[in-house]
Amino acid sequence: MTQISSLFVTRLYRAPLGAHGPAIDPREMEATCFSVAEDDEAGQEWCEENGYPGYTSYASLTDLPWRMPIFGDLVKSLNAHVATFAEELEFDLGEGRLELEDLWINILPEGGSHSGHLHPHSVISGTTYVAMPEGTSAIRFEDPRFPMMMAAPPRRKDAAQELKNFHYVAPEVGEVLLWESWLRHEVPMNMAEEERVSVSFNYKWV
Repeated sequence: MTQISSLFVTRLYRAPLGAHGPAIDPREMEATCFSVAEDDEAGQEWCEENGYPGYTSYASLTDLPWRMPIFGDLVKSLNAHVATFAEELEFDLGEGRLELEDLWINILPEGGSHSGHLHPHSVISGTTYVAMPEGTSAIRFEDPRFPMMMAAPPRRKDAAQELKNFHYVAPEVGEVLLWESWLRHEVPMNMAEEERVSVSFNYKWV
């Protein structure tokens, strides 16, 4: 009897941010992100020097939860989401725990993109979405086996989701996505006239 099973499943967590932790007003979060970006001269300089479209606080600010109470509330919510995801992944953390390592703002203007990358030295990474104007780019995840498919034919256009080489997710404002940090992902070009705003983060095992 023929049997076909699925091996090495890649999990993607998607949930409303408000499912855990304090309620967070997306409009207040958006205003706070733009306020931080306007005042962060070091971050603006880094983006300009490195050709980064728009703004990110990744290379300049490490204390957003301390600076702004709304980011402190965000961390409380994210801690609960990450704990839920870790249970789904059946991690054996032993005497350790998953702890927030980095938290940063992303503001992507029209025409901006973020090329494919992963997050080394972390365990779980993710993003919560603050402003997603109509027509803005989804986030694209790449099958981690893709570099090894040297002679494989392409998948059919109507292939099952779990068999496709790339998977696009168009999150809504107020949602959080989580994935294991080794999963390669990218943000294609923002085709909307308005800015795409998100807050990304990494959790490490300590």
